[in-house]
Amino acid sequence: MKTIAVIDIGKTNAKVALVDLDRFEETAVRKTANGVTTDGLYPHFDVERLWAFIVESLAALNAETPVDAISVTTHGATAVLLDKNGDLALPLLDYEFAGPDTLAGNYDKVRPPFSETGAARLPVGLNIGAQIYWQEQTFPEQFANVATILTYAQYWSYRLSGVLSTELTSLGCHTDLWNPYTGDFSTMVDARGWRRLFAPVHRASDLLGGLTPQAARDSGLAEGLPVFCGIHDSNSSLLPHVLTRQAPFSVVSTGTWVVMMAMGARQVVLDEARDTLINVNALGDPVPSARFMGGRAFAMLMKDQIVTVSKEIEAEVVAAQWMLLPSVPEGSGPFPNTRARWTCNEASLTGSQRLAVVSFHLAMMTATCLNLIGAQGEIVVEGPFAANATYLRMLGAATGRPVLIGSQSATGTSLGAACLADGSRARVQTVEFSEETPAGYTAYAKKWRAEAGCLEAV
Repeated sequence: MKTIAVIDIGKTNAKVALVDLDRFEETAVRKTANGVTTDGLYPHFDVERLWAFIVESLAALNAETPVDAISVTTHGATAVLLDKNGDLALPLLDYEFAGPDTLAGNYDKVRPPFSETGAARLPVGLNIGAQIYWQEQTFPEQFANVATILTYAQYWSYRLSGVLSTELTSLGCHTDLWNPYTGDFSTMVDARGWRRLFAPVHRASDLLGGLTPQAARDSGLAEGLPVFCGIHDSNSSLLPHVLTRQAPFSVVSTGTWVVMMAMGARQVVLDEARDTLINVNALGDPVPSARFMGGRAFAMLMKDQIVTVSKEIEAEVVAAQWMLLPSVPEGSGPFPNTRARWTCNEASLTGSQRLAVVSFHLAMMTATCLNLIGAQGEIVVEGPFAANATYLRMLGAATGRPVLIGSQSATGTSLGAACLADGSRARVQTVEFSEETPAGYTAYAKKWRAEAGCLEAV
C-alpha cells in the first residue's frame, strides 16, 4: 500500500486527505465546514451531508491518484446509536449541547470515579457516558431501539466496510466508559446494562474489512478496498511519535481543542477539576493528558484578523507585561471556573499587539497543562499553532524545554491515521524551534502564572 485516503472529521472542519506512505506526507486534501444541525430532537451532526462529502472527495482524489486503502480519524466525545437495521436510532448529539447537564445530578450518582477511568467530569456532552445516559432517560422509546453503539471514527469505518466496531483510543478519551488500567469497560457500563450494546472492541490499526459494494458505487473506488478501524484525532497526532521517538516527550495537538499527551511523564496526581485525564494510545497504553479549547479561543479572540507579529511587537508586549488571563472559553481547561481578564486596555491594542498577547496566553495555557500532567523532555507542537513563532517562543520560555515544530497542516492528524495501514513506515518530521528567546519572556511567564493563580472563580 502506498496511497492512503484519510477521512478526518474535526469539530470545525471535515477533510479527506491523501497520504503517500513512501514520502510520508500529504499529497492532496479536500475539506468542508462541519456545522451542527439544530432541527429535530436536539442539535446534532448531519451525517448524510458528511457522507456525501466523503464519497465525492474519495472519487475526486482517486481519479487523480489511485487509492490503496482508507483510514479514519475523528474528534472524540461522540457516540453513534444504531438500530437493528444499522440506521441511526437517535441523531449524533453535538457534544457542546447542554442537554446532558439537565440530568447532571442524576448522572453523577451513576458515573464511575476518576480513579477508575481517568476521565474527569466534564460539562455538556464531553463525557460520552453522560450523553448516552441523557439519551436513555430523555428518549426511552427511541433508546429502546438501540441495537449497537459505535465510537465516532468507527461509524465511518462501518459506513465504508459494513463492519461494526468500537476502538481503544476513542473509548479511552474522557468517556466514563473505559478503565484504561484493566483494558475493559467501566463498572458503569455493566451497571447500566450497556455492555451488550457496544460493538466489538478493536485496535485502531485493525483491518476491519473491504469497501462494501454500496460504498464502492458511491465513491467510485474498488469494492473490497482495505478499510482500517480508525483512531481518535489527538491520538492520531501522537502515533507517529510513539512509533519512532524515545520517551520522555510530549505532543501538543492543536486544533479546536489543544490536547497535550505526555509519554514517559513523571509521576503526578492528576487533577480531575482542571481537565487532566488519562487517554489511551493506539497501542492500548494509558497516557497522562490535558486539554483546553485553544483553537476555539483563538477564533473568538482574533475574529479572522489577518495580522502578523514582529519581534519588536513581541518585545513591546513583554516589556509592558500586557496579558490575557484565563479562561476563554469558560467551562473547560486548566482554569474552568475563572473569567478571562485583560491586564491592559484591550480596545487600545493594535491587531499585531493583540495577536501577540493572545499567542502568549495560549502558550501559557499549554505550559500550565503540560506541568499538570508531569510532562518531561521535548515538546512537539502539531497543527496550526506550529506555524505561530510567537506562541512557540513563549512556550519554550515558560517550560524551559526544547520545542519542536511538527506538522503545521490543519490536517496533520491524517499522517497518524495513515500509519494505521503500516506503522513501520512512520516518520517523524520535526525541526527544533531555535529562534532566540530574550530573558524577559521567562519573567513574563512567571508573572502570568502568579496573576492566573490569583483569579477568583466565576
